[in-house]
Amino acid sequence: MGAVHLLEIYKKQIVPQMMKKFGYKNPLQVPRIEKVSVNMGVGKGAEDVKIVEAAQAELSLITGQHAVITRAKKAISNFKIRENAPVGCRVTLRRRTMYEFLERLLRVALPRVRDFRGLSPRGFDRAGNYSFGIHEQNIFPEVEADRVTRVQGMDVTIVIKGSRSKEESKELLTLFGVPFRTRIEKAAPAAAVAEPAPA
Repeated sequence: MGAVHLLEIYKKQIVPQMMKKFGYKNPLQVPRIEKVSVNMGVGKGAEDVKIVEAAQAELSLITGQHAVITRAKKAISNFKIRENAPVGCRVTLRRRTMYEFLERLLRVALPRVRDFRGLSPRGFDRAGNYSFGIHEQNIFPEVEADRVTRVQGMDVTIVIKGSRSKEESKELLTLFGVPFRTRIEKAAPAAAVAEPAPA
């Protein structure tokens, strides 16, 4: 239901509004969300395979799609990480599962963040894609708080196809209901959402 709802909003409301604001001649010119990537790194948890497996199970539950384990491409002695050691998990969502995840994220999960004041508008890259970090998996109702053995964060990247600027991407996501902060605060509030850590 959620996936159909967001897709209908895009076709019937967002496309006409974007065409009017940015002067598109054809509906196919309007930017669209192509995919959503969610990455969950476990850091020092890589030393314990059970932590990685727990993160994989939680990410699969949160996104509604099986998460794959990511492995280290090279050894990092300072962090005691061996080459090919499991360091996290990720999932790439498209079409229906993508819209369903976005619906739950926007309507249910983010409103549950304590002291939430909106997402940072700084998370856009040059291509117009948007990334942000989530500090705790507990904001998703699919995860039972009393069963969480380790508080785990994740990075979410919304890949936008056809965008010509950050302004177009921001307008698209705003029309989808992404809650951006209206002003940049010097000190980040003690919330469960932040900008993603640099790779």
